[in-house]
Amino acid sequence: MSGMIAKGYIPTALVLGAHTAAGAGVVGALIEAGSPVLAIGERGEYLDALAECYRDESQLTLLPREGVIDETGARLLADEIRARGVTLHAVFAHLFAPSFSGRLLEKSSDKLGERFDSDVLAHLAAARHLLPLLQQEHATTHYVMIGGPATECGWAGHGHASIGSAALHMLAKVLHEEAAPLGVRVQLLAVEHPLSTPKNRVHACAGWPDAMSVGRKAVELLRPTKPGPVRAIVRFDAAWTPPPLRTLFDPLPQVSAISSA
Repeated sequence: MSGMIAKGYIPTALVLGAHTAAGAGVVGALIEAGSPVLAIGERGEYLDALAECYRDESQLTLLPREGVIDETGARLLADEIRARGVTLHAVFAHLFAPSFSGRLLEKSSDKLGERFDSDVLAHLAAARHLLPLLQQEHATTHYVMIGGPATECGWAGHGHASIGSAALHMLAKVLHEEAAPLGVRVQLLAVEHPLSTPKNRVHACAGWPDAMSVGRKAVELLRPTKPGPVRAIVRFDAAWTPPPLRTLFDPLPQVSAISSA
């Protein structure tokens, strides 16, 4: 799917990991709020569902990409965005490998290295190459990472994911401090429960949020904040989900026509 961002439209939001439930939820929430979206993810059911659900939505561009993002992939992606002439106001990144079970002591240390590559180093590579695209002289821009559960306590049988998630939280705190002088607000939305999806809904617990709720909360982070410190880590509260609001992006600057064909 490709679209044309017409004159007068606002800058674009980039979503990494649109092939995941949370990533697809962010795409839906951004479109609901009135933002053009460049969504990147692996081919599969969620990307297909986005293409079908928003087949008539001119503000959505889907770019299938395979594999974990590394330094080379992140650099090539940044180069492609520049070549398209896309102006970004926000990046949302939900990057991780599928979870696997097993005790830490029973698996090679290489397995933990693989987890760091997909859950932490991929985020760092993406941030290193995409943060420069967010720098704007007269506006605060946003880089939002979305993290999963099992950070506060070790997840029995899924310790590799717990350690990777904890490292991602510290990465978010460091990037938050380093990006602030650039005018980019880096935050991590910490979703402490698995998501309820059509596949697992029969067995899902009552407190598990759905993808759209997480997406709306992620988009809510783009709102101007009240005076005071801005948190690097924002915990998702399933008890309160921001309602859809198309005027969310009204204060953003306007840009001229650009092609995303």
